[in-house]
Amino acid sequence: MPSPSRTQVGIIGAGPAGLLLARLLKVHGVESVILEARSRDYVEGRVRAGVLEQGTVSLLEEAGVADRLHREGLIHDGVAIGHSGHPIRIDFKGLTGKHVVVYGQTEVTRDLIAARLAGDGAIVWEAADVVLHGITDDRPRLSWQAGGEHHELACDFIAGCDGFHGVSRQSIPPGALTTYERVYPFGWLGILADVPPCSHELIYARHPRGFALASMRSPTRSRYYVQCAVEENLDAWPDARIWEELKLRLGPAAAAHITTGPSIEKSVAPLRSFVAAPMRHGNLFLAGDAAHIVPPTGAKGLNLAASDVHYLCRALVAFYRTGSRDQLDRYSDTALARVWKAERFSWWMTTMLHRLHDEESFEAQMQRAELDYLASSRAAQTVLAENYVGLPF
Repeated sequence: MPSPSRTQVGIIGAGPAGLLLARLLKVHGVESVILEARSRDYVEGRVRAGVLEQGTVSLLEEAGVADRLHREGLIHDGVAIGHSGHPIRIDFKGLTGKHVVVYGQTEVTRDLIAARLAGDGAIVWEAADVVLHGITDDRPRLSWQAGGEHHELACDFIAGCDGFHGVSRQSIPPGALTTYERVYPFGWLGILADVPPCSHELIYARHPRGFALASMRSPTRSRYYVQCAVEENLDAWPDARIWEELKLRLGPAAAAHITTGPSIEKSVAPLRSFVAAPMRHGNLFLAGDAAHIVPPTGAKGLNLAASDVHYLCRALVAFYRTGSRDQLDRYSDTALARVWKAERFSWWMTTMLHRLHDEESFEAQMQRAELDYLASSRAAQTVLAENYVGLPF
C-alpha cells in the first residue's frame, strides 16, 4: 500500500461547490485535492440550469473565473409570473436595484475545471470506492481506488461536496444528523432546443393543466419545462406534443413568439425539498446538494451551494491564518440560516405555481388568491424579487 499523500483540505466532488471551494481556497493560499467519481467528460457534459444571483457572480469574480460569464451571460432585470394568461412582470431592478445573470451551470463547471487544471492542484477523476476515515479525528483521511490501485490522502479537513447521493453525508453516523424532506407528487419534463427564446426574460406560468417554465441558455438555445407525473414515460412526449402543451400553458402572448425545433435533450426530473442538519460532523463539512436540495422553481440550487462555499472558505482561511476555529464552529448554523430561507422561498414558489389539487378545491382558490395579491401589491412583488435575486451572504 502506498504511503498517504497529504493536503490541507480534501474535497469530495468536482461539481460547482467542490470546484469553487478549491479555487477560492487556492486564491487565499490554502491547498486542496479534489476526488471525483465520474469522468471529466461526464462532469462537463451534465445539463443543468443556471440563474446566478449577484452574490454568486461576485464569488466567481473573486475566484478569477468570471471573464466568459461577463461576455456570454444574459442579464435579467425581471421575470414574468403567468396567471390566467396574463403575466405579472416582477421588476427586480426597480424593486431591489439588483438583477440575476443567466449562465448555465455547465459553463460555470467548465470555467472552474479549466482554472483548476491550469495549475491550482489535482483533480482525481473516476475515484472509485471513496471512504472517509477518522472524520472526528485531528487528521482525517480519504481512501479510494483508481487505476487498479489503492490510494490514501491525509488532510486537516474534508469538504463533502458530492451531492445528494454522495458518500459524504452517508459517512456521518446514524443519529448524528436530522433530515427534513418534502417529496413533491410531480416532476418537470424538460426540453432543450437550439431555437431562440420566446421571451428575453424567464416566464413562470400556472395553468389548470399544470405548471410551465420558459427559460434559455443563450440567445439561440432555449430550455422549457412542463409539470408532469414523476413516472412519466418520455416516449409519450414527442417534441410536437411538448411544443403544443407549452403554447397552451404559457398563454397566447408567449405562444405567439415560441419557435419550435427538434429537442437536443429531454428528461424528467423529480422535485424535492431536503435539508440535513447539522452540516458538520467533526472535521467533515457538507456543502451544496450533499446537505440540501431545493425544487428548481426558485432557481436556488447552485446559488445555495455558492453561499455554503462562501461561509466554508472564510472559515477555513481564518483557521489557517489565525488558528481560530470560531468560524468553523459556526459554519453549520450560519449556512443553515440562509439555507432555510431559500428552502422557504423555493417551497412557496413551487406550491403557488404547480397544479396540486382539483381546480375547484379550496387549495386551488388559495393559489389564485395568492397570485391575485402578487399582481396587485408592490410589497408582495418586492418580497418575491428580493428572494429571487438572492438574500445577502
